[in-house]
Amino acid sequence: MTDKKLSICTKDLRKVFNETVAVDCLSLSVDEGSVTALLGGNGAGKSTTMGMLLGLLEPTSGSIEMLGHDLRTARDAIAPYINFSSPYVDLPNRLTVRQNLTVYGHLYGVPNVKERIGALAERLQIRDLLDSRHGSLSAGQRTRASLAKSLLNNPHLLLLDEPTASLDPDTADWVRGLLMDYRKETGATIFMSSHNMYEVQRMCDDVIVMKKGGIVARGSTAELLARFKRDNLEEVFLDIARS
Repeated sequence: MTDKKLSICTKDLRKVFNETVAVDCLSLSVDEGSVTALLGGNGAGKSTTMGMLLGLLEPTSGSIEMLGHDLRTARDAIAPYINFSSPYVDLPNRLTVRQNLTVYGHLYGVPNVKERIGALAERLQIRDLLDSRHGSLSAGQRTRASLAKSLLNNPHLLLLDEPTASLDPDTADWVRGLLMDYRKETGATIFMSSHNMYEVQRMCDDVIVMKKGGIVARGSTAELLARFKRDNLEEVFLDIARS
């Protein structure tokens, strides 16, 4: 039997802010082609972990490999094949959606940028927003524009922070379906954080729960429900958060 390829592998990852340990000796692996959730309450360390994976925060110690490359020494080799979306990280507000996507398309070296933007606008139903300034969009429209940015380069690894935040239930359900279709079509890996337990239960093959900077539980939804003797992931999350 051949070993599965890993899209993300961290070893003894640690991040300290002054005297506060935000992430402590975190070792995790994410299989290629999987949809994996990173869960945790406020202060659990998941945002810091995501920041280190994105290269926005420098680890205090430990290592990160993404798509088989060391993030510290081979960032240029990794960057064309990953992307990120978060409703809490805005695109430049003075630019139109089309201008934003064009700039990012060139940064990622996307061929035929104009055609790619048109295809994504059609798929994400934002064609009528392309010539609107990003700053004029509603929260839900910004989320869809950010998702379009994250798919521009057909990433092999897609990092998502609260991918359906600010969306109404119908649109959120549609976006989840779109992301799952993208994974099925491309074999991409999706690594996401979310506070929406229904979303995690529907989308994810693997669930990682953090608390106080480390992993305290991991498994499929079915495995976690059986382990904690609960009916849904929200009850599991509350058990861990309150224990």
